[in-house]
Order: sequence, then C-alpha cells, then structure tokens
Amino acid sequence: MASVWDDLDLLLDSPSSVTTATTVRGTIKDSSGFNAGEDATALRKAIEGIGTTEKTLIDVLAQRSNAQRQLIAKTYHEATGRTLIDDLKGDTHGDFEDLLVALVTPPVLYDCREVIRATKGAGTTDSTLIEIFASRSNKQIKALAEAYLAETGKQLRDGLKSEVSGDYGKALLILAEGARDESTNVNMAKAKEDAKALYEAGEKKWGTDESKFIKILCRRSVPQLRQMLVEYKSISGKTLQQSIEGEMSGLLEELLVAIVKCVKSVPAFLAERLFKSMKGTGTDEATLNRIMVSRSEIDMLDIRTEFKKLFGHSLYSFIESETSGDYRKTLLKICGGDDAA
Repeated sequence: MASVWDDLDLLLDSPSSVTTATTVRGTIKDSSGFNAGEDATALRKAIEGIGTTEKTLIDVLAQRSNAQRQLIAKTYHEATGRTLIDDLKGDTHGDFEDLLVALVTPPVLYDCREVIRATKGAGTTDSTLIEIFASRSNKQIKALAEAYLAETGKQLRDGLKSEVSGDYGKALLILAEGARDESTNVNMAKAKEDAKALYEAGEKKWGTDESKFIKILCRRSVPQLRQMLVEYKSISGKTLQQSIEGEMSGLLEELLVAIVKCVKSVPAFLAERLFKSMKGTGTDEATLNRIMVSRSEIDMLDIRTEFKKLFGHSLYSFIESETSGDYRKTLLKICGGDDAA
C-alpha cells in the first residue's frame, strides 16, 4: 500500500512535475441527446409498472450528469406530483436505494447530509468528516456550509463544535472555514521556514507542538505545502507523514496524515479509502457510495489509475468481486470502465 505514496514522494522531489489538474477527469459527463421528458417518462414507467424495472433506473440515473438528473427530477415531479427521490425510496431498498438516492441528490446537498449523518446520534463518524474536509476545495466547503445552514438552521462550525474536541477539533474547525490560502505561487524561503518549524516542533523536540502542525497544514496553499514536504524530507531525512505518525496519535494524527496525502494526491487518498471500504469482512457502503458518487464527475478516472497503482487490481474488478446485484451494476456504470489491461 505504501508504494504509491513513495512514488509521490519521488515526484515531490521535483515539484514542477506535480500540477493541479484543470481538466475534468470524471467518468460521468453530460449525456448527448439528453431529453429530460423522455428520461422522466422512462423512470415513471420503470417505477409504476408491475415490479420495478431496475435496469432502466440504472441506465438512466448512472449515465446522466447530476445537472441532468436534477432536470429529470423536476420534470418527474411536474408530471406525477411526487418527488423522484421519494418514489425511489418506495420502490427500491438497501444499498441500491441509497446509491440511487445519492445520484439524484445535488452534490453540495449530498456532502452536507453526509456531514449531518456523521455527527448525529451517539458518537461521531470522524473518518467521514476527515475525508470530506481534507479533500474538498474552499469553494466546496463554503457551499457545504451554506447548505448546512439551510438544512439545520445552524452555522457549520457551530454544528461541528459540539461534536469535536481537542487539537483534532481545532484543526477540523479551521478546515471547515474553507479559507485555505489558494495562491498558486510558491515561496521557497517560506517553505524552508515552515519545514524547519515543523521539524523543531516535532522530531527535534521532546513532546510535540501540535499547534504548529495545525497552523501550517490547515492554512497554507496546496502548492506551498507540496514544496514544504520536499524541504521537510531534506531537513529530517523522513517524510512529514512518517514524522506525524511517529509523533502523534488518534484523530489528530489521522486528520493531519489525510491532509498530507491530499496535498500529494487527492485521487490516491480516495483510492485508498475505496480499497479500505471494500476489503475484509463486510463493506462500508456509505464510504463507497460517497466517493463513487461525489467524484464521478470530478476525478474518477484518476482515482481508477491510482487504485491500480496502489493495489494491483482495477477498481472495476474490485467492485465486481466485493459487491453484488443491482447495487454492483450501478457502481460499475459509475466506475466507467476496467483498467485491468
């Protein structure tokens, strides 16, 4: 599993070779020849007939962009007086139902509801919060905060404050501001200064000054942090991830390691999350659904590539072996192809 992160460390030794993708790398795009009325009619027939025609649901919902699905849902509601989501919930069940509902939910609302789900009831699903806030852009986090306010009547940070604590809580609340520096310019001197500060706050110090790690990793721009990672390895002889894992523990360690991994490569971080959601006994369908749906129009092609590098299997073949039924068929449509060759 470590191999891809080692490869990324080699890339980071030449920072100019690591660029921020500007092109969309999703497996789902706007369907050509799209007709919302025809799709809404097809879905209505599939749901209202004797027995649900799952193939139609999959073919329509897993092969349209989310923007197109919203138009289908609007047309469906106008024609039936019912919401498409309510009808899907009434006619499907289990993981298949959850996945279809996720596909029909607007992306920002889906993220918002995942955060709400992670923080409600007894205990907090911190792995979900870490994944979302470590991997999303400022724009996505700010949109999430607006949706959260509309859904709950509370500010996002206020909602999180009662659920997280300690240094982990401080770091997560900073990320939830959606205020990370987004400059693309790299200040080489600042990168060296930050690397030295982290080395002196961790490896070189008896006890760790967590506040330094939080301030730098949660606020600096991604290009700046990439250069800092290079400088840190030069000073320490270790990667920053290795130092964090050696100096810290618990949720703060998990969050800061996730940030470092996302600085290197968000697709590789999410590929690793997908693998862990399916390996071993039982599948973590909530994580599997969230990543497959939320990244399907952003960087799923890159996640597939990183998955193959990390684990030696294509994401497609892994889904095929670890899931079943209509749920599997839908996930495979979203995956968009097999990289086994």
